[in-house]
Amino acid sequence: MSKRDYYDILGVPKSASADELKKAYRKLAIKFHPDKNPGDKEAEEKFKEAAEAYDVLSNPDKKSRYDQFGHAGMGGAGGYGGGGFSMDDIFSQFGDVFGDDSIFGSFFGGGGRGRGGSRRTIGSNIRIKMKLTLSEMKNGVEKKVKYRRMVAAEGVKFGTCRHCNGSGVVKQVTNTFLGQMATQSACPVCQGMGKVIESKPADANEHGLIAKEFETSIKIPGGVAEGMQLNVNGKGNDGPGGGSPGDLIVLIEEVAHEELSREGNNVHYNLWLSFPEAAMGSNVEVPTLDGKAKIKIDAGTQPGKVLRLKGKGFPEINGYGTGDQLVIVNIYVPTKLSSEEKELLNQLQESKNFRPDQKEKSFFDRMRDFF
Repeated sequence: MSKRDYYDILGVPKSASADELKKAYRKLAIKFHPDKNPGDKEAEEKFKEAAEAYDVLSNPDKKSRYDQFGHAGMGGAGGYGGGGFSMDDIFSQFGDVFGDDSIFGSFFGGGGRGRGGSRRTIGSNIRIKMKLTLSEMKNGVEKKVKYRRMVAAEGVKFGTCRHCNGSGVVKQVTNTFLGQMATQSACPVCQGMGKVIESKPADANEHGLIAKEFETSIKIPGGVAEGMQLNVNGKGNDGPGGGSPGDLIVLIEEVAHEELSREGNNVHYNLWLSFPEAAMGSNVEVPTLDGKAKIKIDAGTQPGKVLRLKGKGFPEINGYGTGDQLVIVNIYVPTKLSSEEKELLNQLQESKNFRPDQKEKSFFDRMRDFF
């Protein structure tokens, strides 16, 4: 099932400002929140859908990829980040959208807070590079990758943070000329988690995390290009204190092809012909990203002519249109000739067919003098 356009979900134009995006999302979040629609699966899906749309469009990097590549730029054809959007992800937005101390923040669970008011932390992202051939970039591919990530170690025991009494926040009241002013910030001891580590294995770090090797399968959509980044949601490092994991960010690198090159969504190939092939015409075979293709060379083909193989290029990553393969004709001029070859060429040189038109020649002479 194809996903709806994020702008349509929020009901805003592409030119919408950050405030307009926030206002549109706030309206939908209140309307479809599960607490206001208990047992309504359709409302729950619309709640998640709106949160996913806001998460992408409110992030400049994600918005840029989405505007350029559509849903495929989010980490998979028609998918979000390759791994869905959880309720934890949604509620972690509420502090920015509603404000932790607002009626909406309190009613809906606050800005990324869990039970008891403690803040759920998000783990750091992991970045890896993936080398792809031009054929894999064109057709798409699924690859398994191995990498190391930090995960919660077994045997870690947590206790309530005494500095904030498990609330995850500390409040401070200061006197000003306008009266008393109360401020609230994350607890500096537990970093807003509301709990601290009381015991852990010797090989775990200060956050109770340990490095382990993982293997995961990543689907690369057809049409990706060098330098593009794909996000795999939830495959990064675990968050401290049982927090949500970060993302796995895959940077695409191109493996150079021996004969073909890429220019946008088109494929370029330099075809070298002998003089007789270009003069008399011939049938030749050229490489493509999908094998070989036969093309006809018309008699009298000139160097620099471009032949087009329709649809042999790269697909648009958003699914609209496909590039071509452009075959650029070059004429091979030998650097060493035998005496027999020289004699034959001298005979051909006397033929009018093998001399440029004098008017054409004088024109090129004038152009040469001009420049």
